[in-house]
Amino acid sequence: MGQERRIGRPPLELAGEVEARILDAAAQVFLERGFAAASIEQIADVARAGKPTIYARFPSKQALFEAAFLRRLAERNARLETLPLEGATVEDRLARIGAALIEESLSEDFIGLMRLAISEARRMPDMGAGLLRQCRERGGRSVVRLLSEGIGEPFGDANDPRTVKAGRFFAESVLLPFLLRALAEGTEGLRGEIAAHARERARFFLAGLGNGGLEP
Repeated sequence: MGQERRIGRPPLELAGEVEARILDAAAQVFLERGFAAASIEQIADVARAGKPTIYARFPSKQALFEAAFLRRLAERNARLETLPLEGATVEDRLARIGAALIEESLSEDFIGLMRLAISEARRMPDMGAGLLRQCRERGGRSVVRLLSEGIGEPFGDANDPRTVKAGRFFAESVLLPFLLRALAEGTEGLRGEIAAHARERARFFLAGLGNGGLEP
């Protein structure tokens, strides 16, 4: 007799590979066709996965879009958090954080998915608002970690409400102007302005600290 074949759930590493393939395929199809025109059938074809496999993990097209978006966001933040913080001064290192945050956020995939989330906000306000909130919160956390681990005082404690406030303020002041322009105009031509903008925001931020800007 041959060895009995065991049937059950796939190993965790295989299940993770299948899910990653589905989410990559979903991002590709959404970006190519838009949210409304994309279908689970198309995504299943690109992912080389059956529709039941997709629906077992993601109960709706909206849930699949949200997961694909958050996967791209998590990848962005993971790259940001491994940033080597070079620079002789606090201003240098802050400018480095700011420039990296902008650069990591200007990928065509990330901007394209964000555009789709915003365009669907009228029909699905919970999805649009929720994803934008996740961008702010997760991006802010990544910057807070960089401030506490890479710069130290006065940001040594990542759980200190002042450090959290400072990280979120710095992230938004650096990124939002570029993000709005990228969403409206596209990313072409913006990269040449990143370094000067990040340096300016770092100086502004440090000046604010000197005037009590970290007070709760």
